[in-house]
Formats: sequence, C-alpha cells, structure tokens
Amino acid sequence: MARILIVDDEPHMRRILASNLRQDKHEIAEAAGVEEARATLSGNDFDVVFTDQKMPDGEGLEVLAAVREGNAAIPVIMLTAMASIELAVESMRQGAFDFLTKPFQPEVVRAAANRAAQHALLLRENALLKGAVVRLEGKSDIYGASAAIQNVRETINRVAPTNATVLITGETGTGKELVARALHRNSPRANKPFVAVNCAAFTETLLESELFGHEKGAFTGADRARQGLFEAAHEGTLFLDEAGEMSPAAQAKLLRILTDGQLLRVGSTKPRTVDVRVLVATHRNLQQRVRDGIFREDLYYRLAVVPIHIPPLRERREDIPLLAEMFAKRTATELSLPSRKLSPQALQSLEQYDFPGNIRELRNLIERAYILSIREEIGPENFPMPRASELPIVVAPSNGHSAAQTSSMQLPAEPFDLTGFLEGTEKELILRTLASTNGAQAEAARRMGLSRSALAYKLNKYGIRAAAD
Repeated sequence: MARILIVDDEPHMRRILASNLRQDKHEIAEAAGVEEARATLSGNDFDVVFTDQKMPDGEGLEVLAAVREGNAAIPVIMLTAMASIELAVESMRQGAFDFLTKPFQPEVVRAAANRAAQHALLLRENALLKGAVVRLEGKSDIYGASAAIQNVRETINRVAPTNATVLITGETGTGKELVARALHRNSPRANKPFVAVNCAAFTETLLESELFGHEKGAFTGADRARQGLFEAAHEGTLFLDEAGEMSPAAQAKLLRILTDGQLLRVGSTKPRTVDVRVLVATHRNLQQRVRDGIFREDLYYRLAVVPIHIPPLRERREDIPLLAEMFAKRTATELSLPSRKLSPQALQSLEQYDFPGNIRELRNLIERAYILSIREEIGPENFPMPRASELPIVVAPSNGHSAAQTSSMQLPAEPFDLTGFLEGTEKELILRTLASTNGAQAEAARRMGLSRSALAYKLNKYGIRAAAD
C-alpha cells in the first residue's frame, strides 16, 4: 500500500486512475494542476506521484521539479497524450521514474505504480540501514561464555522467530541494543527495517512526533506532514530504548498500536494501520514505576510478554578476559595500531573492577590503553581504575540531614528512616539544580539525567512549583 498523488487537469482522467490504483489498496490524493500539486506536496508526504504533462497552468516537468526539490526519493511517473522521444528523454534526464502514454491499459498503470512504490520502499530501507550502520558500535553479537549470557542467547534463539514483544532490561552499557538487533536479525523480519530510537533523548512533544508522525500544522514548526518511525518500520522491528521515559500520552498511543495495530499521527483523527514488532529496553525498574503511577500497568504487561535481563559485567566476571581480548583485537584493526597483548596482571586488574559502565566502559578502557600505551604489552598501569575496596561507603546519618549537608557520614547507631532520607535528599537536589538553571526545567532534567516527564512527576510529588520553560 502506497500514498499516491495524481496530478491532472481532467477530472475524468483522475477518477479513472484513482479507481485503478485503489484496486491495489493504494491511498490516493488528487491535484487539478501544477499550483495545486505544489500546495499538496508541501503539506504531505507521498510514495509515488503521477502527473500529466500538459495542463492549463503549467507542465508536468514543473511538478517533477517540485517533487525532486522536496524529496528526490519520491518516484514520479509522467503521463502524456502526445508522446515524443524528446519529452521522454527530458523527463528521464530530470529524474522521472517512468513515462506512460495515454490511452493506457489499467494493468500497465497498476504495474508502474507498484514498481514505483517498491522502489520508494527500497530507498527508505536503504537510508535506514545506512543510519543503523553509522549508529552501530561493533558487531551485533552477544559475547561471553558465562551461564548468564548463554541463557540470554538461548532465549534470543527461542523468541526471535516469533512476533512476541520483548522487554530487555539491564544497566547502562550492558548491550541492550545488541540483544534487540540479534532478535531482529534472527526473525522473519530480518530483511525489513530495524529502527532504533532513544525515548529519553526527546521532549514529550518531539517524541510523539518522532514515533507516530505528525500532520501539517499539528504544532509550531510543523510546516508539512511527516511520517513517524512506526510507519518507517512497517513490516520490520522498532526498538524503543529507555521506554520507561515515555510520557502518559505516548504510552497510551503505544498501547493502542500493540493492541490493534492502529496509530494516530499528532494532529490527526484518521488512524493508520502498521505491522511492527516492538522491542523495548530500559535500565529502570518498570514495575516500581507502575507502583509510582509513572508507567501504565496495562502497557507494562503488553511489553513484558518475554522479559530478557542482561546481567551487569560484575556478575559475570569470567567473561571479562574474553571480552577484553576481543576488544583489543578490534581496536588494533580499527585504529591501524600494532597488535598488543594484555598482561596477566592487566587482566586481573580488569577482573577486579566493578565496571559501572559495563561493556561500553570496558571497550573504552581498552581503546584508551591501546592509544596511550608505549609498550608492546598492556599492563595494569594502563588501567587507572578505583578498586571496590578504595571506593567510599556512604551511609546516611539518623539525624535527618541530607547527603548534601553532610560531609562525613557514619554508620547509624539506631535504625533510621531511609525512605525519608532519600526523598529529602532528592528534593533538595532538585531544588538546587533548578536554582542553578534559573528555573529552566529542561536543563535541570538534562543535568540530573532525567526525562522531562520524570522531572515533572517529581515536582508534583514533592510539591515544588517551578515556572514552565
């Protein structure tokens, strides 16, 4: 199914074309001339354009130029009652996809439309794949010999062939996107788009527009309709990283898509049908967020059909030597540096470290050691990391003071209100951060590593009144 614009000054011809093309379930829009076509193109996105050559207010070549100016990837099929070699050559030179002469056979028009729609789809998928390659760090493989990682791989092999929604949990840097890519790569949708989006990277309004698309005029700056990532991932896989940061409105729309495959673009009342497998990931405890009223309970159960938890690196230390050696070889190849070995002492140093940044931190440490080391063998001195025994243990006092007010903390002599202490500390941190940003909530959220919706929830929770950005 494609969105097709027909440009022809003859209403009868537009009706015939539309009737033929709707037999293949295409969505049709019409324009009666060049200027109307320009206006329609500026407010909508199309997959294919059919245009007559001779019209009262201009020529089809002008429509072709307008299409290519807005989006050169949209195929344009030229229609004319007065065919000439010169016109056909000029149309193709300017980028026309095909050239048909009136009168035409219905099956010829339908075949041309379907070829053009398939061509447009391939171009979009190619663009998505190129973007994925740029974003992809290393190979999409799950490395390790520990029992925990073997269990992750086995679950991927069992779940990948299905259409089940998967909830991938784990700390930052454990490789949640790698698991999502492995699920897609081993699924029947492997040849279709894989689209990844970090939900925490957008404000509430922008995230909805990014995921579901928007219509022209839906909000300030929406000067034309735009396809969302759900539509871009049609028949493929959409990976929602940090899904726990989604706003209530976005959660409701996501639930509808998971329930009946229907989405609404921002500013639209017309539902669109999409076929997308959804994979989600989060480093947060979604069950706790449900209890806190931040995340919808019904959506949680729709997402957590199959949970996959990736253990942190400190819980599978036996995998560290294998991963370190693999990253060392990869770094040497990527940076065109001589191959170096990690000394036994270096490996022991790595195994003793807790890696709060997990696999991503390990890779960064290896790369830095490779660049800065002047020896043929990388030693423990190239990994200046604090040991667990060197890290300070911070325990709250029982007098109710916040951590920001306390320079030296001792073990409490008696039980104390941990929840009250943590909430008091969090509230004070929020107040201080807002003060440092002059009340700018977006900047305060960024500094504290929160989404706007999460900060808004906390402001309401603690009764903090702050001016809107």
